[in-house]
Amino acid sequence: MPRPLPAGPAPVRPLDLIGLGPLMARTAGRPEVAVGLLDGLVAVEQPAFAGRRLRILPGRPDAAGGSLCASAGDGPCVHGSFVAGVLSADRASPAPGICPDCTLLIRPIFAGHRANPLAARAGPLSAPAEELAAAVVEAVDAGARVLNLSVAPERPSGSGHRELTAALDHAAAHDVLTVVAAGNQGRLGSSVLIRHPWTIPVVAYDTRNRPMDLSNLGSSIGTRGLGAPGRAVVHLNPGERPLALAGTSVAVPFVTGTLALLLLLPPGHPVRNPRSRPPRRTALGGTAATERLDRVRAPAAGVDMNGPVGSSA
Repeated sequence: MPRPLPAGPAPVRPLDLIGLGPLMARTAGRPEVAVGLLDGLVAVEQPAFAGRRLRILPGRPDAAGGSLCASAGDGPCVHGSFVAGVLSADRASPAPGICPDCTLLIRPIFAGHRANPLAARAGPLSAPAEELAAAVVEAVDAGARVLNLSVAPERPSGSGHRELTAALDHAAAHDVLTVVAAGNQGRLGSSVLIRHPWTIPVVAYDTRNRPMDLSNLGSSIGTRGLGAPGRAVVHLNPGERPLALAGTSVAVPFVTGTLALLLLLPPGHPVRNPRSRPPRRTALGGTAATERLDRVRAPAAGVDMNGPVGSSA
């Protein structure tokens, strides 16, 4: 789970830290760019999701409340709604989403329970490797172009490890960008998700664009990883009150949403203004990620790059 914020300075707008304003002004996404959210359930009845393209894929049969959140305090529902808000909340809401005009494919992967996310141990929510593997395949087959995995696999068995690796191979074979949380244990290490050569691990950055102490690090993260805001992130919860959380799982959707918008740009189009200063490895500053983005970008024939791309809020 993401960590609650200790008392301290007022939250800083994460979107201001990574300079997404120009890209978000250019586009809010398109329905044909589907984002797969493999997480908890989502409080889809919230006003910020009104009119958004949210589609719930069949999840695990013991997920809380079937396809709806059982209560505003349900841990997986708080987590799923928070991450979904970063991606898909209406641009006019107090906490605007990055890609609200993209289709959000919600695939629940957490068993129903009432754990309070603020009292849970630090670290992204975990799910059985077999369940996570099934969810990856289902989201890819449902048409997702980008996957958001703000989740850690439970320690897998040999068969679970093989299934999850095969599922990630399936995503790679279909050119589905797969963004995963590095983890919040503050240690050197890895997991099946982090080690797979196709995934894009995300560490949490503080308000000075530096990795937070809680973020896991390792060779795979250093080679293919990216950084995104992970402190003082304020967004939605099922109770419709602002909630501030920190950690790698809340950093992941900033990369996911940005990739969804950048998929609308033509291959070779620069991710950043070429006249800007060289980026630190925040948002999409990593070479490996930008090369992979060029590989999977949809053809943009007929798109006027001097005007808006897709719809705007």
